[in-house]
Amino acid sequence: MRLPRKFYKQDTVKVAQDLLGKILVRRIGRVSLAGIIAETEAYRYDDDPASHACSGITPRNKAMFEDVGRAYVYFTYGMHHCVNVVARDDKFLAGAVLIRALEPKSGISIMKKNRKTEDVENLTSGPGKLTMALDITKNQYGEDLVKSKSLYIIDGIKPKKIISSSRIGIRSGLDKKWNFRF
Repeated sequence: MRLPRKFYKQDTVKVAQDLLGKILVRRIGRVSLAGIIAETEAYRYDDDPASHACSGITPRNKAMFEDVGRAYVYFTYGMHHCVNVVARDDKFLAGAVLIRALEPKSGISIMKKNRKTEDVENLTSGPGKLTMALDITKNQYGEDLVKSKSLYIIDGIKPKKIISSSRIGIRSGLDKKWNFRF
């Protein structure tokens, strides 16, 4: 079952944890590429110096301030796209959850072709790798994951144990243990 909008209208940190085990689906024509969400990171608003939204709205981050349940896709390091899900409760004006890693489940042969690798263990083990494998680009920026036919999240498995640690690749906000994986 596709996740409803109310799922994303909770505290960003809770949504980051609750997304673990859910399945990210990318449909391209008749082909489905999908994987179990295995790692996430929460990014909130003005209480989070590592968040793109911390300093206010920009053309890049405006999706973080808009409706929950939408994709926030950005380009980083001049070579990778990253996909986030806009999620927050009414206490914050912005928030998003970075999808950091997936366990590939369907469309693996196409994911391998997209990534130009045969290594399934390394196929979607990072935010840039998974967007390349699933062909997620700036074209999906703002996509409504609740209604879209080409990018959405459905129920999956319930992780037995969630591990929390500092977020990866940031310089500030390291005190927030908002990286989650199972």
